[in-house]
Amino acid sequence: MAKDTKQYLIFGVGRFGSALARKLSEDGHEVLAVDSDENRVRSIAPYVMQALQMEASDEEGVRSLGVRNFDAVVVSIGDNLKNSILMTLTCKDLGARYLVAKAADEAHARVLEKIGADRVVFPERDAGIRLAKTISSPNVRELMSLSGGFTLEDVRAPEAWVGHTLKQLDIRRRYNVSILLISRNGEAPITPNADTLINRGDELLVLGMQDDVNNVERLVQA
Repeated sequence: MAKDTKQYLIFGVGRFGSALARKLSEDGHEVLAVDSDENRVRSIAPYVMQALQMEASDEEGVRSLGVRNFDAVVVSIGDNLKNSILMTLTCKDLGARYLVAKAADEAHARVLEKIGADRVVFPERDAGIRLAKTISSPNVRELMSLSGGFTLEDVRAPEAWVGHTLKQLDIRRRYNVSILLISRNGEAPITPNADTLINRGDELLVLGMQDDVNNVERLVQA
């Protein structure tokens, strides 16, 4: 196993659990996916290290998985409160190092926290909040604050930059920011070099101090 490879155990591979399992696997981690539904297990099997069919009530079966050996355990059974709570309790009793549990609502979340979940997530609610922020700010689509006053923002390419290369624009010197990635036409982001041409509609992942990134945003609005 590579030095940076981690091992994850995911219970419940519905929409959220399967997306998480596939992404972790794509990133080079080892994923054991478990679900009571045979069809879900069959669907996720090609994308993970191992997929097993198992009922949440099968404590001996869960024990045999070696829960304490995984870097993190995810209980993604938000649509069945009883099974979600039972699995969370079982995994904590078996020594789960770090446990993330999916909640259906606030009441469910409070129970999960009380019985030991290290983190509780609301995938649909969180996605809704994120989408609201995105569509209410058409130019700055996503923001991440970093230490030292730096920020990462996904900004649409200013019209004045279209048709020019990064070298021609001299962005680092003129604007004191760096373009880390460029997304275009719904394709996978590319890492730009000095000769990369800016196209209309490009989305740029910009790194810089907040004031400097704000100056780039103003160019978009101009």
